[in-house]
Amino acid sequence: MSSDALTDVALPAPSRADAEAADRADLLAPVLQRFQLPAGVIYLDGNSLGAAPVAVTPLIEDVITRQWGQDLITSWNVNGWWELPARLGDEVGALIGAAAGQVVCGDSTSVQLFQALVAACRLRPGRTVILTDGANFPTDQYIADSVGRLLGLQVIRCPPSELAEHLDERVAVASFSLVDYRTGELFDAATVTNAVHQAGALMLWDLCHAAGALPVHLDAIEADFAVGCTYKYLNGGPGAPAYIYLAQRHQARAELPLTGWNGHRTPFALDQDYQPAESIEQARIGTPPLLSLAALGAGLAVFAEPELCSGLTSGLDSIRAKSLALTDLAIAFADSELAALGVEVVTPRSHERRGSQLSLRMEHAYEVCQALIGRGVIGDFRAPDLLRLGFTPLYLRHVDVHDAMTVLADVLASKSYLDPAYARRAAVT
Repeated sequence: MSSDALTDVALPAPSRADAEAADRADLLAPVLQRFQLPAGVIYLDGNSLGAAPVAVTPLIEDVITRQWGQDLITSWNVNGWWELPARLGDEVGALIGAAAGQVVCGDSTSVQLFQALVAACRLRPGRTVILTDGANFPTDQYIADSVGRLLGLQVIRCPPSELAEHLDERVAVASFSLVDYRTGELFDAATVTNAVHQAGALMLWDLCHAAGALPVHLDAIEADFAVGCTYKYLNGGPGAPAYIYLAQRHQARAELPLTGWNGHRTPFALDQDYQPAESIEQARIGTPPLLSLAALGAGLAVFAEPELCSGLTSGLDSIRAKSLALTDLAIAFADSELAALGVEVVTPRSHERRGSQLSLRMEHAYEVCQALIGRGVIGDFRAPDLLRLGFTPLYLRHVDVHDAMTVLADVLASKSYLDPAYARRAAVT
């Protein structure tokens, strides 16, 4: 991250009255009712696990009691189970700027990364380098290393800011996250993709921390591949299926490595030899997780709510505008109230370079996070010293942000985080 992210002029300290006024003017306020949120909790971890939509419980009950319980195996046809991965894929595609027929849901982000990276490398035979960001989420780096070993390729780690130093005729694919999961920095997808293409390489984007929180334009920037999870800003539930984007122009030539029977051209012919489907269906692998896909459907349905304006694009613009307002409020509070307490704002202040989270560097960040959770403010911790606060505009109010930051200031000023109970490390941090 360049130093200018930390040098902009600080905004004035926010007031709770200002936050209340912003909530009264919030056109997205009615969408809050579409989610289950416990009383007395301010949830700032939607960038790790989104809240449960109200509609998910009756929907899953219907899948279990009627579709599975009564219709049994006929549900693959009569209830549209077979088409669900592609149908939901198109719904995700609408949120990431992909025309129909280029996204399919299923399996995990790790599996989809493996699929996309191997396919990209095979589309550039003779090239010997995979580029990935050394600040990428560990899975992105681990999978890149694994694909490198499998195909005999070199993996070079570099941030997007140093891309020009490594792009040459050796590079097969560059694989970056659109939003840095630790700092919340948003990268310029169009510029990076164009630079990669100028070198003759392919571009793979990880959208885990972007989809559903800000507009993404995969087709417009001519991205080649993209992957992402659906349990963060898309609110698909714990372990919800990931998705893969395979640009239409590559589908006829792509060779995906995991050739499961669901991706066969005629899966129910049960042929002995594999022939890939001549569509995005080739990215399917095995039997899809129907209960999880149904829950994901409830999460995606929220984005079609009338409160999100007259269309999905304008709805994402509204979500983005509120996200920036919420993070602006939190940054202004941090500058005015937390800097003297040893807190550094790591997330870029520039709107063009900010995702939908705020990362704060401080001593005892883990203990501070646990103390916040003890007081009903749920954020998370990233080693070694980052308190990470996620902002989901669909169910977060301005007053929630103000109140959460007020609690954080009190935890730091009182040093209540020094209670030994907050130092005990849980399995999940």
